[in-house]
Amino acid sequence: MTQQRTLPPPAQSGAAPRAGRKSTFRPEIQGLRSLAVLMVMTYHIWLGRVSGGVDVFLLISAFLMTLQFVGRYEQGRPMALFKHWLHLFRRLLPAAVTVLVAVLAASMFFLPRTRWLEVISQGWTSLFYVENWFLQSQATNYYASDHSHASPFQHFWSLSIQGQIFILWPLIFAGAAIVAKRFRLRYRVLLCYIFALIFLVSLVYSIVFTYADQTEAYFDTGARLWEFALGTLVALALPALRLPRSWRLVLGWLGIVAMLSCGILLNVQASFPGYVALWPTLAAACVIAAGQSGSRLGVDRILSSKPLIRLGDNSYALYLWHWPVLVIALAATGKDRAGPITGAVIIAVSLVLAYLTTRFIEKPWREWQWPEVRRRRAVIAIAAAAATAVVPLAGWQLQINFATAAAASQAWANNPGARSLDPAYVDGADKSAPLLPTLATAADEWPRYDGGCTSDEKALTNVCNNGKQNAAKTVVIIGNSHAHVWATPILTLAEKYGWRVEAITKGYCPVTDKPAPGQSEGCLDFDKETLKKVLAMKPDVVVTTSTRTDPDPNAVEFLDPGWVAPIKTINDAGIPVVALRDTPRMHEAVPACLEEHPDNYAACGSATAANYAPTSPDAAVAGQLPDTKFLDFSRFFCQGQVCPAVIGNVMVYKDDNHVTRTYMESLTPYFEAEFLAATGWDAE
Repeated sequence: MTQQRTLPPPAQSGAAPRAGRKSTFRPEIQGLRSLAVLMVMTYHIWLGRVSGGVDVFLLISAFLMTLQFVGRYEQGRPMALFKHWLHLFRRLLPAAVTVLVAVLAASMFFLPRTRWLEVISQGWTSLFYVENWFLQSQATNYYASDHSHASPFQHFWSLSIQGQIFILWPLIFAGAAIVAKRFRLRYRVLLCYIFALIFLVSLVYSIVFTYADQTEAYFDTGARLWEFALGTLVALALPALRLPRSWRLVLGWLGIVAMLSCGILLNVQASFPGYVALWPTLAAACVIAAGQSGSRLGVDRILSSKPLIRLGDNSYALYLWHWPVLVIALAATGKDRAGPITGAVIIAVSLVLAYLTTRFIEKPWREWQWPEVRRRRAVIAIAAAAATAVVPLAGWQLQINFATAAAASQAWANNPGARSLDPAYVDGADKSAPLLPTLATAADEWPRYDGGCTSDEKALTNVCNNGKQNAAKTVVIIGNSHAHVWATPILTLAEKYGWRVEAITKGYCPVTDKPAPGQSEGCLDFDKETLKKVLAMKPDVVVTTSTRTDPDPNAVEFLDPGWVAPIKTINDAGIPVVALRDTPRMHEAVPACLEEHPDNYAACGSATAANYAPTSPDAAVAGQLPDTKFLDFSRFFCQGQVCPAVIGNVMVYKDDNHVTRTYMESLTPYFEAEFLAATGWDAE
């Protein structure tokens, strides 16, 4: 969103200047950007929704870039792409890096340790302009009203798309220049055809993708190309546009009113960035086309006012600062949204930080002439700016890794986990030893497959294997995410005995052939396909969960009514099944609870009666399934009336219901004995 202060001056009609005319600053565009950033801030901070202001930024950035490159061609100057990119990113990075480093520091003080790895990961993706792809892969809900749990780097999605376009668009301009000269074509006309095609294809793609999956479409580069293409087409068409002053007055005001009302009148949560995003982008195009009217009644008179111009000078830094200030302020105060006073303070702090960043970071770097002398110097300047963020990012990550590794090296003695429940266990642990997994790494405590996993975050599916080929035995894990976490001891045994392990699981989707409470979308179809795969694979054993503990504290463990039929089908095909009793659920996410109650682990556990029935519900169907063995490890999760959150100095749950890999590793010796006996493999 960095501005260019030297832009082609508008003709009286609002058209762009002809080639050769001296470039001047267009104040109404600077004012338009000020309004756009004010829209973004207001809607983010107080309304918790999207305004359309970012779409205006995208259009303006393409408009300005087009004027620059078309001007070079028409003036006979070289495109100088590498020099352009070096100059551009040397201007963009310093302010972005300043915010990035400040957010890292603030996160250490104000965000819970459970979010540190997420902050570090998104710090890397933001630094390298791929944040939008990361958020897309995570199926992030940009419209969530509770911003206190959002990433402080989430707003870098739009900057990432801009950075990608800042690479792509110059390549198109340069390629078109070569074609135009080679075949003696009119450059501006050729560009119109190229970008009209990009506009149409991208808009259709955006509409279709938004209808199919808006969450992913929102961050998709291809679904946003048309907004940039529209900005380019406006820049290309302006020289031919001649409108009377009265029309330009109406066009300017119409554009401003439409732009400001977009977030209020439109249901952006259900339609952006599809065809509805034409509203704010066409509104901005109208304001740009209206140009400088020369009338005291024109909207450009307001847009060109000194307050808006000065705000426009700081708009890039203001966009960078407002979101992390909002997220960290809400997290620090324990609020889910800002009120009138809190919001005003957030805006004031953001304005001050934006001014300081522009005045003492962005402006000095922009005016620094040393890097402009040689390309090598520019590369050094960019590398130095990037290193300012790389060092704390890598340093923080290494510190977490080293601390975790140091604790893990003493885990056998200090973090016995399930072994502490063994009557023969002798406690020799250091009482000051840290908890494992650490709060910072708990979120990553899923099973690890050497062969990798193919996951779909939105569909909640995981297809994994341990990479073993031509193994003597094959174990297939099916069911929901609770079945998935049992992979840890199975994978350990597979490494020991040379088995192949495959997992086909889906969150909130137990094995069943009937609808049941709490099933995820598409569960029944997924189970049907999984059953077909299992029957075709003919594994040596299938592992799944039998019962389900209920997240409702007033309900207890149950067996899905449709569970028996598919299990019987597997048994009838000559495939034995090992069915595991489900694991407990806590009343809240354990890592967050432990951080809040570091000296009272008992506050984070749950009651046995809230999880388990006196007798496991699968006992009632065991007689129908002679080739299914039922294993019950509930004694390793609940003792007496309590299901603790921490056992043997090991955090049992990575959230409120999934068992950590670390605890499952401590359970492996006890699992091994019962699993081998159930399969009959102990005699082999």
